[in-house]
Amino acid sequence: MGQAVLAAGGAGAISAPDLFAEGRAADIAAEADFRDERLAAAVRATFGPAALDFALQPSETRLKRLLIADMDSTVVTTETLDEMAGEAGLKDQISAITARAMNGELDFESALRERMALLAGMDAGVLERTYAGTELSPGAEAMVAGMRKAGAECRLVSGGFKYFTSRVAERLDFNGDQANDIEVLDGKITGRVLDPILDKHAKLATLRALASELSISLDDAVTVGDGANDLPMLEAAGLGIAWRAKPSVAARARARIDYGDLTTLLLFQRLDAR
Repeated sequence: MGQAVLAAGGAGAISAPDLFAEGRAADIAAEADFRDERLAAAVRATFGPAALDFALQPSETRLKRLLIADMDSTVVTTETLDEMAGEAGLKDQISAITARAMNGELDFESALRERMALLAGMDAGVLERTYAGTELSPGAEAMVAGMRKAGAECRLVSGGFKYFTSRVAERLDFNGDQANDIEVLDGKITGRVLDPILDKHAKLATLRALASELSISLDDAVTVGDGANDLPMLEAAGLGIAWRAKPSVAARARARIDYGDLTTLLLFQRLDAR
């Protein structure tokens, strides 16, 4: 692609896009602070009309040693709480609240408590039935396998529920998982979520704690998610990927996967994505 650069509104410059993987993705090496919003805006303006996934990142830390992934609408195709609501005939009502919360229009904790309260009294068997119908997102299994093969620590960190994350994490061979706990008494869902609530602040705190535990910098981490509660960890990591994200998240992302599957996360690191 040569040595040309794209000007970025006084924020410095970024290298000309490195197109690779048969046109599936583009990698742009930052020649200034890669977290500068003006650089990201320049990248989004360049690739906005193109059916091509892209990442803005420093090339020297391209290979990551830590993966933190969201679950609902990221590693799995659905919002598990919305699917639970379907059995109560409340899916449309609860899905509307979920969509607003994931786009950053509502406080996450309040929205979570409000949605769960609507499900009070449901038979706890809905959890097993919901999990049985939960499908993995395209490329999820290969993404985790590829990161584990490269020696990375892989964690599933969700604002959803431990009942689901523990099963998905085991199925995909994540190193561990964190999520919220639903209160169940006498075989019934009480409608309460147990404290503390795992929200956007907890996701960011988990990223920082794991990086410290592994003695790596945040630049050595990759995070992936779709909602507003993922934004802090997406912006803090060296590679924060918005996966088919809500508009408010996509608009601020330095890396996006809108067209390919989750193995594109491997492509951005030049890892085998087969």
